Amino acid sequence: MNRYFKILAIGAFSLFVFASCQHAANTESEEAPDPITPVQITTVGDSSLIESVEVTAVSAYLEKSFVKANINGYVLTANAQTGKQVNSNQVLFSLITKEAKAIGNSVNKLDPSLKFSGISNIRAAQSGLIVQVNHQKGDYVQEGEAMATISNRNSLVFLLDLPYEYTQLIKSNHNLQIELPDGQRLAGVLSGTMPAVDSLAQTQRYIIKVNAGNLIPEGLIAKVRLTKLNHPNAQVLPKSAVLANETEDEFWVMKMINDSTAVKVNVTKGIENTNLIEVIAPKFDKKDRIITSGNYGIADTAKVKILK
Repeated sequence: MNRYFKILAIGAFSLFVFASCQHAANTESEEAPDPITPVQITTVGDSSLIESVEVTAVSAYLEKSFVKANINGYVLTANAQTGKQVNSNQVLFSLITKEAKAIGNSVNKLDPSLKFSGISNIRAAQSGLIVQVNHQKGDYVQEGEAMATISNRNSLVFLLDLPYEYTQLIKSNHNLQIELPDGQRLAGVLSGTMPAVDSLAQTQRYIIKVNAGNLIPEGLIAKVRLTKLNHPNAQVLPKSAVLANETEDEFWVMKMINDSTAVKVNVTKGIENTNLIEVIAPKFDKKDRIITSGNYGIADTAKVKILK
């Protein structure tokens, strides 16, 4: 009997201890406040966003003229120098026939009325830049032989080898902007294309006509941007306001529903640039407050405090 009462006493004491612990835990739980996260907020804005593809183009002069000898003879004078700007009809070379060089001035001494010199001047057919000189003073040349090459300054173009997958883009990018390595920007117009595709690179060549105020060297590599999408009145938020999951196939923002509570709102992302992201859906009110700082890792309906 005594043993029976002893067991009952131990059981009652255990229940008392358990109840006391449970009450203490509940009291502690009730007293622990919900964590409050300090945050910074912003509102949606409107901005023009453009999504583009960057490709490269190479400068070239399409029109080149060859200064050719009009007689067989020796180069008497040579005024052509590589890199020199020349004007149309400017004398570049003078030739003397081998007969005149051999006879010298003997014929004129015999008959001054003949005014025989055997000298012929070679002139530039057009203005431009001399890119190649093939002969110097004293060289012997034959009639029709190329003596120099002149690039027509007005024939400057940029050759764009575009991957064929971007063919549809080029149709909507007739006017292009070309950025040179020194930061200079030139306005270009698509003027033609080659009816063939490089079998290895699968690129098609396009010709971009430009009007350069200064001399552009041939073979210069420049950047060209092709516009893929252009949204002039996009609803935008700072990049820090839009969160994503690990696979980046779900996006959301934390929106304030009052001064102390933020809720998760799934969004559809559009174009983005260095600082801004377009939010296609939903359409937010201009007064809606979106968290930009302190939003990472907080739960739906989180308690927050707006920092001033």
